[in-house]
Amino acid sequence: MEPIHGFLVFVWIAFLGLFLTLYVLLDGFDLGIGILSLFVRVEERRGIMMASLSGVWDANETWLVVLGGALFGAFPLAYAVILHGLYLPIVTMIFALAFRGVAFEFREHARHHRRWMRAFGIGSLVAAICQGLALGGLIGGLAVRNGEFAGGAFAWLSPFSIVAAAGVVFGYVLLGSTFLIIKTEGEYQEHHRRHAWVAGALMLAVAFVISVWTPIRYPFVAREWFGGGFFHPLDLAPLVGAIAALMLARSLRNRYEYAPFWWTTVIFIASLSGLAAALYPYLVPPSLTAGEAAADTFTLTFMLLGIGMLTPIMIAYNAYQYLVFRGKVPTGGYGADED
Repeated sequence: MEPIHGFLVFVWIAFLGLFLTLYVLLDGFDLGIGILSLFVRVEERRGIMMASLSGVWDANETWLVVLGGALFGAFPLAYAVILHGLYLPIVTMIFALAFRGVAFEFREHARHHRRWMRAFGIGSLVAAICQGLALGGLIGGLAVRNGEFAGGAFAWLSPFSIVAAAGVVFGYVLLGSTFLIIKTEGEYQEHHRRHAWVAGALMLAVAFVISVWTPIRYPFVAREWFGGGFFHPLDLAPLVGAIAALMLARSLRNRYEYAPFWWTTVIFIASLSGLAAALYPYLVPPSLTAGEAAADTFTLTFMLLGIGMLTPIMIAYNAYQYLVFRGKVPTGGYGADED
């Protein structure tokens, strides 16, 4: 691989990591709020939860579109293998995201809010589960032969991917709960703080299982994690995650408002960073590396000119959006369904 091509491949891996992280953090909390809404019976509480998302939720999913487009352009071979191997969970996720989008808009104008609220929650739950199944299936390895996916339609389904799906659901619920701590007050805030305790404990339990299971099942990950002697740079990610988990518990116990969300963000960033470092240089472990899947140098350079200019604009727009819609959601005015 030429030095310039290798550099561009690394840059595009960094871009994919950035897009994935932004999507998980931003769309993750509104998926989590949607999942939480399935367990809420009081219409006023459901209305407050939906109001907390009204100004930001649709822009959050933009990063998923950018992620897919960047993967298609920069690593077309990986895109083809991943889409083929994970076709069912990916397509189901797309339909679930569209379904929840329709439910969100219809709820505002429908006579029976509860039905569309339930539809929004179901769409959120299905989308989160599918993302976890796809992640578990990808980490578990997709069979590749002659540059093409060589497995079956359900190759992604395994006990490992089911555990990963549970971890994604609990993680999104934790993000949603800590976001609602920021957006609400009084008894509503206390209720979401209790949700954060439960979701955080379940997510960390699943993360521990995956951390133990992954190197046992996949030797190449074990070599990355434990092949560097007493201390390895990969040890930083779980260390930072463990410290962030302790700080999250402390912030919840002390009833801080903003700190729980930010410490949850650190946990997610540490988890994604550790996973990416463990799997590198594979995009489709353990068969397809980033170098093998990358487009040619001209394509990578041409895309970089467009994405490089677009990304700061998108980040600035997202930041301004959250600045405009900052503050608490007012209580009251969210009555019961009409008959």
